[in-house]
Amino acid sequence: MRNILIGTLATSVLALAGATAQADEHSLKVGTVAGPETEVMQVAADKAEREYGLDVEIIEFTDYVTPNAALADGSLDANAYQHEPYMRSMVEDRGYDFAIAGRTFVYPIGAYSAKHDSIEELPEGSTIALPNDPSNEGRALILMHHQGLITLDDPSNLEATPIDIAENPHDFEFREIEAAQLPRVLPDVDMAFINNTFAQPAGLTLDDALIKEGPESPYVNLIVVREGDQEREAIQQLVDAYQSEEVEAKAEELFGPQAVPGWK
Repeated sequence: MRNILIGTLATSVLALAGATAQADEHSLKVGTVAGPETEVMQVAADKAEREYGLDVEIIEFTDYVTPNAALADGSLDANAYQHEPYMRSMVEDRGYDFAIAGRTFVYPIGAYSAKHDSIEELPEGSTIALPNDPSNEGRALILMHHQGLITLDDPSNLEATPIDIAENPHDFEFREIEAAQLPRVLPDVDMAFINNTFAQPAGLTLDDALIKEGPESPYVNLIVVREGDQEREAIQQLVDAYQSEEVEAKAEELFGPQAVPGWK
């Protein structure tokens, strides 16, 4: 009887372990930055549930650093908020072992002003606010370089900072600020470069921007996972659900032409 009981218990434990593993394989935790991009991911999550039986839990963040830390420590299975230059800089700086599972949208960055209607109106010594994360700061400075506002030592350096400015003929003063805070400081500066992630919830559109990227921007956003997980069936199903007409339609509803599909 004792042997039968032990055998039954072992069988039950194995069955429970198998059910847990199966549940895990059909469950994903995906990190996004709070705002309209989360709404876009929700459409993908709903489609993944309908078509593949995936249970996708979306975890929202309010900064650009924590979603990668959470992915690295296993709290997330994937995140969807960053472009490749930013991911590469984080991998290099922090030693993350990440991989690209799929591409989402290009969300062009723009330079906005509450005080001036054109870059020609910017006075000498204007205060320019920049995102303080490595790649988006360089992204903004490169746009200023191409507008002839400054000259960079190397305009191909995606991680340029104000230190890399060779010529600043208008004596601009640069303030490096966390990306999420840029809409709040807009009234206090002459111009601020704001990612669409934070511009759109603040009521800003690229039509308002004094400087903006075009659809040829290389900064396409990504679905990022830990190295090796890009081949997981559940991850591939999530990517397939995201790169769909339903998701594209939701992005167009929320962003209009400010979201360019990066997988086409």
